Amino acid sequence: MNYELLCNKVISIVRLTGNFIRKESMQFDVNKIEYKGLNDMVSYVDKTAEQKLVQNLEKLIPDAGFITEEKTVNRDGKTYTWIIDPLDGTTNFIHGIPAYGISVALYEDGVPVIGVVCELNRGEMFYAYKGGSAYLNKKEIGVSANPDIKSSLLATGFPYYQFDKQAQYLKLLEEMMQKSHGVRRIGAAAIDLVYTACGRFDAFFEYNLQQWDFAAGCFIVQQAGGEVFDFSGGNDYFVKREILATNGKLTDEMLEAIKRYFK
Repeated sequence: MNYELLCNKVISIVRLTGNFIRKESMQFDVNKIEYKGLNDMVSYVDKTAEQKLVQNLEKLIPDAGFITEEKTVNRDGKTYTWIIDPLDGTTNFIHGIPAYGISVALYEDGVPVIGVVCELNRGEMFYAYKGGSAYLNKKEIGVSANPDIKSSLLATGFPYYQFDKQAQYLKLLEEMMQKSHGVRRIGAAAIDLVYTACGRFDAFFEYNLQQWDFAAGCFIVQQAGGEVFDFSGGNDYFVKREILATNGKLTDEMLEAIKRYFK
């Protein structure tokens, strides 16, 4: 498998789908919103974008499986699996807030080999592939060199359902706000992750995520020289659905703080 060549083909597919989303953003009708659950919105844009991605990606690897947010297709693959979020930041898109994008990852025997995240409003294409580094619009990127929380800008996300851990999360957030340059909440985990990969953020933490939120972004962080863990410091974040991504230098300090509130 030529991962670089395949990644370039994925980028072309993502770019084509991104053009559709940009066009729809100019004429989107908020009355066409649907609800999958509490505060969990979806639109025809999400669904159509996912269909476009699937139709083109399955041409690249016909027997690959798919894990997709909108479940327009959901099938097992023996060796390869695409993990897709067709519109990460749907709430931002619906409200006209310019922070949303597309996330596509390819896993081979359970290991990531390609990750592509496109932030549509700035036209930024982040990507990584096995055997390569991490890139932004063809330029190599890397995580920041900030050595500690007090010199860092952090990112997080807020839960929009299952609020049972909200109290300890707010305590952790209070500590991080007081110790760092600040904590940002963009509203799209894939973007938070790639911003960590290129050094805009020094660390990102969030719980109650889905695998399509972070499958591509985590791989890009790792290929950019960063580290990704669950809240206990392990590598079980796919099952636990909690992410700590850092530049590597903040890992111990961040984990120490997180473990005070998340046992």
